[in-house]
Amino acid sequence: MAICLWCDCDIVPHITWPSLFSPEKPTRLCQACTYRLYKLQGPRCRICSRETEESTCHDCAWWAQYFNNEDVLAFNYAIYLYNDHMKDIITKWKYRGDYVLGHMFADVFYETFQRVFSNLKEEVLVVPIPLSDERLAERGFNQAEMLAHFLCEQPSSFVERVQGEKQSKKTRQERILSKNHFKIKKRINKPVILVDDIYTTGATLRHVAVQLRKNGCPKVYGFTLARG
Repeated sequence: MAICLWCDCDIVPHITWPSLFSPEKPTRLCQACTYRLYKLQGPRCRICSRETEESTCHDCAWWAQYFNNEDVLAFNYAIYLYNDHMKDIITKWKYRGDYVLGHMFADVFYETFQRVFSNLKEEVLVVPIPLSDERLAERGFNQAEMLAHFLCEQPSSFVERVQGEKQSKKTRQERILSKNHFKIKKRINKPVILVDDIYTTGATLRHVAVQLRKNGCPKVYGFTLARG
């Protein structure tokens, strides 16, 4: 019997006549823990995935103006709302080094990716947002890289992050106006999908997108687990 990756309780499979002949894929979370994760639904900003009745939210309109009416990020698609339950999971997964927890998102991350980005050509490159060497040493792994591996066997690694302050410790304004700490190791002539765990202000994705566009990348998309 499977064990829930979050609460460690037994996961009792729901038996139906169809499942007897075609067993469902094993789940990593029990029903109670799954219910506490809120999937974004209904109308959302076409750029950042924020739930809103507006086609483009105020923040993304600001970003477009900041980049002279041509946002460097085509759009970011997020799956979940960054609610208290998601915050607890990501804190334990990312900051306390519980690597295995990330596997609870493997199936939904891959299936959503296939649905949302199915219209893109096969030459698109999947690129996780890198950590600085200091942060990687602290945590032991890069959560964005783990998510990227759910999508393809070998994500691209030509984006480098130089030393910088923790984004989680900065205010919204500080994040938006912070120095660009990313550089690109080579020129890119293919579209790129940037993968990260949380979209908060969008500054991190756009900092990388700026560098990619300067180095020949025709279009940059974002794909994140949660929308803050």
